[in-house]
Amino acid sequence: MHNRFACLVGPTAAGKSQVALALAEITGAEIVSLDSMQVYRGMDIGTAKASADERARIAHHMLDLILPSEIYDVRRYLADVEPVFEDIARRGKRALVVGGTALYLKSLVAGIFDGPPVDRALRAAIEARARETGNETLHRELSLVDPAAAARIHVNDTKRLVRALEVFEQTGRSISAWQQQWARSEVPAAKIAGLEVDVPSLDRRIERRTRRMILAGWPDEAAAIRAHGGFGRSAIQALGYREVLDLADGRTDLDACARAITLRTRQFARRQRTWYRKFTSARWFPALACEGGDRHEAPAVEALARSVAEAFDWA
Repeated sequence: MHNRFACLVGPTAAGKSQVALALAEITGAEIVSLDSMQVYRGMDIGTAKASADERARIAHHMLDLILPSEIYDVRRYLADVEPVFEDIARRGKRALVVGGTALYLKSLVAGIFDGPPVDRALRAAIEARARETGNETLHRELSLVDPAAAARIHVNDTKRLVRALEVFEQTGRSISAWQQQWARSEVPAAKIAGLEVDVPSLDRRIERRTRRMILAGWPDEAAAIRAHGGFGRSAIQALGYREVLDLADGRTDLDACARAITLRTRQFARRQRTWYRKFTSARWFPALACEGGDRHEAPAVEALARSVAEAFDWA
């Protein structure tokens, strides 16, 4: 799949969006979001989603797919993005994948690995147990042998419950352990460019951006989502939403809220850096200076975008 697109990645607040817009304009590409939280409608400020003007300027895909109350994961992402790539290719356009969700990127490039091949006889036996004893029993069994998988698999998700127990009974090893091994493995070569920022500069960018987002109405955005369907267990994991709900409810003040979100975001950016080391084929470019905000002067943005285009052989 990965020959059908090129990727622009980097830690949060590195300035990917502006470079991506310029790159898309230069090359005629369309932008495909690589962000696990921008799929949720209404979560705009808190996920730094492309504005209406930016979407009018360049076609964007994989945004606003579902309600925040719904559950989304990497498997749904791969299923949803496949027809997007097909449509872009059919129209003779290029697909520029942009974002910071490294797990989704690795899955795009390398696929998902869930463990050993299916044992159909064993699977049938576990499915029979599910019918006879109920999903709750299977979920309790899973919690004993693989608490991490049990925590993320809903009791009503029969397919994933069965697969997790099948893997454990077949191999004596949890599906979580198999997935961690996959996560640590190297990634096949792909067209990937990254924006890198030194840690002190990135920390300052994150702090400034967090305050701008709060002042732009992030707490009101979060409160509106809570009032109209609420957050599901996936969406509420988005950075900062719990904190701005506390601010909206008066349980904290702006400074404390900003500090808490900034800390979590800095920690997330460090985890992103660890993930990106697996992408050994990536070419890294220094991000542009960001004094006073994330919007850069047009000539500098265009120059960087042209360098990235050359790295993709899109020039």
